Amino acid sequence: MDRHRINSTGIGKALRTASAASSDFDLNPDARSAIPPSLRAASVLVPIVERGGGLRLILTRRAALLKHHPGQVAFPGGKQEPGDPSPVAAALREAREEIGLDPDAVEILGALAPHETVTGFTVSPFVGLVAAAFRPVIDRSEVDEVFDVPLDFALDPGNYQVHARVWQGRERRYYVLPYGPHYIWGATARMLRTFADRIGEH
Repeated sequence: MDRHRINSTGIGKALRTASAASSDFDLNPDARSAIPPSLRAASVLVPIVERGGGLRLILTRRAALLKHHPGQVAFPGGKQEPGDPSPVAAALREAREEIGLDPDAVEILGALAPHETVTGFTVSPFVGLVAAAFRPVIDRSEVDEVFDVPLDFALDPGNYQVHARVWQGRERRYYVLPYGPHYIWGATARMLRTFADRIGEH
């Protein structure tokens, strides 16, 4: 698919094609022993909105005082709770709680393959088209900032880099998508790279 002609119809079509699950260990297969034996279920929403004549990807920067992943760029989302009727409902609930996104303002276009994180989660990512009138209402206990990125930028594999740092005594390599002052990395960047690869196949 031509990244300069990406539209919601094309995204939906691309997401109907099955793809392999991804993992934080994709670039570090020798480190898999670090992952817990049982994974907890989580869901995220990959929100897309049309603004200024183009599609843009909505992302959050997690609150700096959070215990887990403070200050990191992330999709709206979190753990699946017993009261959630489905994984996609969990993603929509979390998006409402974190950024005030009404589930009725989201059209789910499809899902990416599950992603396994180094912190012990299996994340189900759902891609959704958000009503253009949406304006975030931030829960400051969870989110410090909401920003958006041109979708064609995020879906261009040439914009991704591989960085490395020492984690638990060994070098860990991971995907990075730098955008202005924002450092998009780790599981979020890996899921976006999966999205980019899926679109690139169509």
